[in-house]
Amino acid sequence: MAKQKRNTANQNPMFFSAYNYKMIGIAIFLIVAGFTAMYLDNQVEGFISLFIAPIVIMTGYVLVIFAIMKHDRDEEDNKASH
Repeated sequence: MAKQKRNTANQNPMFFSAYNYKMIGIAIFLIVAGFTAMYLDNQVEGFISLFIAPIVIMTGYVLVIFAIMKHDRDEEDNKASH
């Protein structure tokens, strides 16, 4: 008996799309940049460490949540119709 090749690409599609991975990458960059800015300012009452860096960090965390929760409905409809 000959073994049949299975197409595993169709059986196990990627959980996230490329858009989601790009958003997660940008979010991680924002988080690292925010903590780096906070470290480089090195002042307890500095403008960057008190205002700018926390906003950048929180933006990164919100973007991570958005990137994880974002689901492309059009992609799923196209796969279902084929």
